[in-house]
Amino acid sequence: MKPLVSILIPAYNAEEWIADTLQSALAQTWQRKEIIVVDDGSKDGTAEVARQFASKEVAVVSKENQGAAATRNHALSLSQGDYIQWLDADDLLAPDKIERQLAARPEGDSGRTLLSSPWAYFNYRTDRARFSPTSLWADLTPVEWLLRKMGENLHMQTATWLTPRQLADAAGSWDTRLLSDDDGEYFCRVLLASKQTTFVREAKVYYRVTPSNRLSQIGMSDKKKVAMVVSMKLHIEYLRSLEDSQRVRKACLTYMQNWLENFYPERPDLVAELQALATELQGRLEEPRLRWKYAWMKPIFGWKAAKRAQMALPQLKASVLRSWDKAMYRVTARESQR
Repeated sequence: MKPLVSILIPAYNAEEWIADTLQSALAQTWQRKEIIVVDDGSKDGTAEVARQFASKEVAVVSKENQGAAATRNHALSLSQGDYIQWLDADDLLAPDKIERQLAARPEGDSGRTLLSSPWAYFNYRTDRARFSPTSLWADLTPVEWLLRKMGENLHMQTATWLTPRQLADAAGSWDTRLLSDDDGEYFCRVLLASKQTTFVREAKVYYRVTPSNRLSQIGMSDKKKVAMVVSMKLHIEYLRSLEDSQRVRKACLTYMQNWLENFYPERPDLVAELQALATELQGRLEEPRLRWKYAWMKPIFGWKAAKRAQMALPQLKASVLRSWDKAMYRVTARESQR
């Protein structure tokens, strides 16, 4: 019998997107699937929209608000699939994403191969998505994957993975402490349990750009900063458990340096915590550098003001581009209805 695939969709205040996301899940050419939506106490009409799709194939469950990690854990506990497909409530899968990945499984696979795929950002129009390859878009061992991720400041979007149940069971629950980078930490544990990753170039994922309050945005939130440091320390622990070498220590130091600006200068305690870890790794973290567009502000307005500008202005630009793309999407939709 063909394997059952569980498509798990945690949802919170996703009324605007959830229908498109569910349609992309239902459109999968892999026929043997179950779709489980867990509404995390949304304050909008997310649950009502999702229930319009309820069927033997689509289950919709609502619970009190507990956060993304707890919602994913609940969805996983309800699933029966041999493979797990995570899908955030605003993202989309290409119709043949799952089928192509399952077809690419190595011969004689024992259930320890983690399958990945390409992904691209989009706002409203998927035909504007541009797939930009990175060094993670390859077949890799767990240690090589983590080295590239941390040493080159890369990541894979959550929906790119197709995870065998054996690996999901070995990884355990999502960490509910992590208000940021919960997916990065979780898939580290999945990787540790795996034999290898197999990258399937034809299987595509579309990652919707939403406003800056999304989970991955740390911003000025102290709680998210603390959670990010927890995740970073776990990343380093996991990689060093696979290999404790000079190249690993170098990648870990680069990883911390790249993320240091999220804590500097507002949280000297977290900076000191990371600096102590850098010392243990036989290195030292340097004061973060502002990008050249904002560095001139530092001597005039101070570090904090320059940093805020560096954070705010790209978000403003992204908001303008998102509004334009939404307008063009609506024009295209009206023309197609004529």
